[in-house]
Parts: sequence; C-alpha cells; structure tokens
Amino acid sequence: MSDNTTAAKVSIWKQFPGAFWCANVMEIFERMGWYGFYAVSSLYLTGAVTDGGLGLSSEDRGVIQGLATFFLYLFPAVFGALADRYGFKRMFLASCLVMIPGYLMLGVPTGFWGFLMVYFLVAVGHGMFKPVVISTVAKATNEKTGSMGFGIFYMMVNVGGFFGPIVAGVVRGWDWQYVFYASAAWIVLMGLIALLFYKEPPRDDEAESRRSLGEVFAGMIAVVGNGRFFLLIVGLLVLLVMGSKWLAPIVYLPAAACWITFNLLADTVLRRNTGEDVFWLLQPMRVGEGRYLVFLVLMAFFWTSFNQIFMTLPEYIRDYADTSDLIRSFTPMASWITGLAQGMGLDTSQWGRAVLEHGQVKPEHLINLNALGIIVGQIAIAYLVRKLAPLTCIIAGSFITVISFLLYLIGQGGWVIVFAILVFSVGEMLASPRSKEYAGRIAPPEKVGMYMGYFYWCVALGNLFGGLLSGSLYQHYGPVERGGVDNTNVMWLIFAGLAMVSVVLLSLYDKWVKAQPKS
Repeated sequence: MSDNTTAAKVSIWKQFPGAFWCANVMEIFERMGWYGFYAVSSLYLTGAVTDGGLGLSSEDRGVIQGLATFFLYLFPAVFGALADRYGFKRMFLASCLVMIPGYLMLGVPTGFWGFLMVYFLVAVGHGMFKPVVISTVAKATNEKTGSMGFGIFYMMVNVGGFFGPIVAGVVRGWDWQYVFYASAAWIVLMGLIALLFYKEPPRDDEAESRRSLGEVFAGMIAVVGNGRFFLLIVGLLVLLVMGSKWLAPIVYLPAAACWITFNLLADTVLRRNTGEDVFWLLQPMRVGEGRYLVFLVLMAFFWTSFNQIFMTLPEYIRDYADTSDLIRSFTPMASWITGLAQGMGLDTSQWGRAVLEHGQVKPEHLINLNALGIIVGQIAIAYLVRKLAPLTCIIAGSFITVISFLLYLIGQGGWVIVFAILVFSVGEMLASPRSKEYAGRIAPPEKVGMYMGYFYWCVALGNLFGGLLSGSLYQHYGPVERGGVDNTNVMWLIFAGLAMVSVVLLSLYDKWVKAQPKS
C-alpha cells in the first residue's frame, strides 16, 4: 500500500523518459518549419505578383493546399511501417534530408505545377517525420500519463506553430525568400537534435526489427483489411485526388460510386474463394480493424472544418477584416515600445512592416492567436479533462468549433475575429490531442508506428476535402473582384454545418462502441 501511494505521488513530469522530451523539442522545430510557411501559404499563393506572390486563384490555391497536405498525411502510414522496421532515429534523419532542400527550392517555381511539385517534396519529408514523433510519444506514455503526455505534446506542436509564423510574418515584409530560408533553418536544428540527443524508446526487436520488408507492408495492409479492400480504398483516393483538379465533380463522384459498386458486385462472386492460398486479387474484401477505420472516417469531417483556420481564414482576413479596432487598442503599447527603442538609439521607421500590411494587421499574426491560446491553455485543459473518456472530449471539442465558425457571422472587426479564433482553440485543445491518444491506445505495441501513421489518413482526407472546399467556396462566396458573390456568411454556415455533422456522427459512434461487448 505504501509503495503504491509513494509511486502515485511521484511528479508526473518525472514519469516521462528522455525520449519523450527530445521528441517534443524536435516537434517544436519541425512545426516551426511547416507552419512558418503554411500559415502564410494562402497569402503567398494568391498574392499579387508585384508583392512577391504567385498570383494564383483561390481555387488553385485550394487544390495545391489540399493535394500537398493530403499526401503529407497519407505517407505516414507507409513511413510509420518502415520506422517500425528500420528504427525511429533513422527515419528522423532521413526526413531532414528531404525537407531541407525542399524548403530551399520552394521559392523557385512561379506557376501552379512547378510549385505543386516542390511542395510535394516538402510534404514527403514531413510525412516521414510525423508517425515517428507521435509513436515516440505513444510508446513513452501509458494509460495513466497519456492524457497529460499528449497534452504536453500538443502544446509543443503549438509552440512551434506560434513562433514559426511570427518569424515568417516579420521576414516576409522584406522578401518572401526569407520565409523559405527560415523554414529550412528550423529543420536543420531539428536534425541536429535527432542526431545528437535522440535515443529510441524500448522496442520489441523480435517483433519489429527482424520482420522483412514484405511482412511490414503486409501488416500495413492488414490494418485496413486485406489486399482487395486496400485496393478499393486506394482506388477511391486516386479518383478523388485526380478528379479534384482535372475533372468536374459530376464526373469523378459518379466514377467513385461506380468503383464502389463494381467491387461490391465482384465480391458476390468472389465469396466462394475462401482458401488462404487464393491469389489476393481473387479474394473477397475483408475489413481489418473496423472500429478504428470507422473512427478515422468520422474524424475526417472534423479535420475538413478544422483546416479552414489556415486555408480560408487568411484570405478572409486579408479581403474583409477591418482591424482598425485592434490597432487603436494596441497603439499606446506600440508607441511605448518604439519610444523605448528609439531612446536606445534604434531606428524603428520600418518596424511597422513586421506587423502591418496595407494599414491592417497581417492575417498570420491574428491566426497565430490559435497557437498562443493552446500554449497558454493546453496543460490546464489536459489536466481538467484527464479523467474524461477521449471520445467525450473529441465530441465536446468538435461542438465548440461549430460555435467558433458561427461567430464570424457577427461581424468582420478585429476583436470579433480574435474571439472566434480563441474559441476555436478551446475546441481544438479538447479534440485533437485526445483523438491521437485514442488512436494510440487501439494499436498493438509492435505496430504503434503503423497505426499512428494510419491515424493521419483522416487528417489527409480532411486536408484534401478542406482544401478543395476552401478554394471553391471562397472563390464563389468571396470578393466580387475575384469572381465571387460577396456573401461569406453562407460559407461560414457551411463550414459550421460540416463540424456539426462530425459532432452527430461521433456521438453515434460513441454509443456504438459502448454497446460492443468487452473483449
């Protein structure tokens, strides 16, 4: 009794191994690299060429963001399996070797296709990193420390997500190339930490390291089901990805329905082939971890609406927001700071370029309040909800995001946008880290990397659909001068409706899971 009591009193901070803290520091720099550009990518892609942007349409911007980030979150399923086989540290270092040159080349292309190809390379590098860092956290925590551990990790995500855009917002006032250089520099620092300090968490060498590459990919497919079902999923993704740019919805959506129908009809014939020695293509479809796959599909709705804070909101703030109320509120503080600096002999004549653009607060600085809110509140919220079931937190967080989208209907002033972003942050703090915890708890110990890689499939779908919806809806409901009808309230109602769909479906899923017999 006394030993258990003593163990319970051990500080939770001391219950995490060194690998946990090292992974969190690397996550900060990786997020600084990614969000340093991603937070301003809408502005760069649609910005005027005379201002250093690419001058693309909102629709093309949505396609680029949707496709690149779709593959970024699709690749972790593969790289997570490879990390389980070859080791986490090797995958960390390999990801750096891909990301660094990718960021350095990102400022070279001047058109849609060239930029998409280089951004795709960046996405591959981040896709290599993601399953390894989240797997390290999953392996370094348990059911007792999981809520706090994933809360800490998510706070670190937002530390990087906060400081990266601040630096990018400052340096882009001089030249967009500095944004790309800064992102590459953060990845260099991340690689040095992995090389010098990272030690892998305990691994089951017999179950992981000695598996052949074929066994690794066979296990990866087994999570989904079998080869036939995996082919169905891959075919659907290809149709959706290819159709999003080159085909009209009236063409690729019926094609996707036909692909599903064809596979279901084929299964009525192939049900006779039940032997293990039957060629995989002639086997009937089999679903793997059904509960996990349903969860991933439902979370895709959440991520579709979630991504609008980075995809749609920057353009909305640039084109519609009147931040003069914020400027008036902070003018006395800004005057005091610049006066202090001038008293020290510093030239402050160009300082405004770091914060303001065309007389308004830069969009990235407002969006950055999302990360700041999470940095300030994540640990407290993780502690308060530590005893609640992960699904309960996910549903509550999703509902709060609905409220945040509806707040944009109130007005377009700076303080309204600030409040909406901070409310959104509360929902994110409840839903996002607990969804990763839930996914990690389902995974068998020897397949944590693979399962966490598959978790990002729901994020991938959310980015794909989020990007396509963002581009098409803003193109239609946005400013008249960009070809829209100037009615963004309808757009925000649509995004709120999508978030509400996730609330309803996750609630039904929660009841279904609770009704399942305990194994």
